[in-house]
Amino acid sequence: MNSQPYLSNLTVPDSRGRLVEVTINGSNLTLRELVSVARTNDTVRIDKKALQRTMRGRVVLERLLREDEVIYGVNTGFGALSNFKVAPGDLRQLQINLLRSHAASVGTPHRAEVVRAMMLLRANTLIKGNSGIRPEIPELIVALLNKRIHPYIPQKGSVGASGDLSPLSHMALVLMGEGRAEYREKWVSGRQALRRAGVDPVHLEAKEGLALNNGTQQMTAIGCLNLCDGYDLFAASEAALALSLEGIRGWIDPFDERIHEVRRHPGQMRVASDIRALVKGSKLCRTIISDDPANGRPQDPYSFRCAPQVMGPVIDAMNYVESTLEIEMNSATDNPLIFPDQRACLSGGNFHGQPISMALDIMGLGLSTLANISERRISALLDASMNNGLTAFLVGRESKPGLASGLMALQYTATALVAENKILAHPASSDSIPTSSNFEDFVSMGPGAAHKSTSILQNCRYVVAIELLTAAQAVHLRGASGLGKGTRSIYRAIRDEVRPLTWDRSSHDDIERIFELVKTRQFIGMVNRFVKGSD
Repeated sequence: MNSQPYLSNLTVPDSRGRLVEVTINGSNLTLRELVSVARTNDTVRIDKKALQRTMRGRVVLERLLREDEVIYGVNTGFGALSNFKVAPGDLRQLQINLLRSHAASVGTPHRAEVVRAMMLLRANTLIKGNSGIRPEIPELIVALLNKRIHPYIPQKGSVGASGDLSPLSHMALVLMGEGRAEYREKWVSGRQALRRAGVDPVHLEAKEGLALNNGTQQMTAIGCLNLCDGYDLFAASEAALALSLEGIRGWIDPFDERIHEVRRHPGQMRVASDIRALVKGSKLCRTIISDDPANGRPQDPYSFRCAPQVMGPVIDAMNYVESTLEIEMNSATDNPLIFPDQRACLSGGNFHGQPISMALDIMGLGLSTLANISERRISALLDASMNNGLTAFLVGRESKPGLASGLMALQYTATALVAENKILAHPASSDSIPTSSNFEDFVSMGPGAAHKSTSILQNCRYVVAIELLTAAQAVHLRGASGLGKGTRSIYRAIRDEVRPLTWDRSSHDDIERIFELVKTRQFIGMVNRFVKGSD
């Protein structure tokens, strides 16, 4: 089975991989394009046909208004106030009031990359032609993106009911010359930001405020960025597994292709194939073909032997999350929706964040599983009764157990992080607190799922970094000359940052250095290089 490179190539780490310009049309935005715009500030352009489609939607809405149709949120109040009809002369003020009143989020502002992703996603959904807004609205969002003007959006305040109402309202305030925005790494007023960008504030017309804040763009933006980082983490987890397998002198037989062919879960088959490729040529791994099973245990602990069956479902789950997010990225998610060809306006619930909330809960559970099994391998490597002849806690050669503690405390840290993840892995989507006088009586809590996935991802990076450090120390004590081709590169990358442990020392800096390798995608290239075209 040939392994395909991980989708973490989406993160476009340097100028060689940059897309330079991204054209959006409401239907074909990809994960790679989103991450490229969010993280490398690529230029965004709107397809002309999409702008024409947007105008057609606006024309239909204005015709319906002239016919005095009652349209939710356009000439009525919002939520539990939707039974109040709004006079034609107040329709503009209605939209302004909506954004001002709903900009009620709190806490630390989102990082620029999250805000950029939110802005791109909002512009992309508005040009589908179903929002009933003028083309000037998405054009202004894109202009601010290209000028690197990023609205101040506090992280917390959305329950994912009518989408991310509050954070998107903070974003929309800047379009009106209100709120605050980041410009050249300084916070300025929204009006100053627009002036420096050389653009005028927008004067909202009917429905345009509602079109701007009704949608799932906060939770989707966070989810997309974390998913891409999650693919990187998965590759680093495979690197750690392969190096740990050699560090413990484990059996390679459980990764035999024939075992996984008779179960056929794609992720399981992939992990087994990847590990075979990474340890190819190893003299440290054992096999029933050439080793006497009586020489030590004939099987390894589950955290090694069942790694494909445990880690495989994680990559399968992440692929499902990717599919869900890419659908959402190109969906119409506000309310009501305009259908120009039928000259119709329909009120529904596309703003509801349940698909994203559940997907991000699944992603958080998957990532936490990687850390769970990683911590178990760390424990096995440090346990003299399980590590096949190495010192307790991998104490350095120039010291001795008792006098020195070796890497004992690293497992404490990994355990603390794993325990925290178990709390965070509780699904946000299982909860619902009604809002708006019980009118919005079932909410998704999708933003909570998104924020949790960020914390879980960070914890997992540390746990995997600790496993890489621990495995490298085990290999050092056993002799690195017997490593496989792939794991030799992994080991060298670690040793370029951290020297082997000989005497006890603080491990804080060592962990942080390897954490940065995991975070900055240093292992993904190695894994892809050795698994592509393997077997």
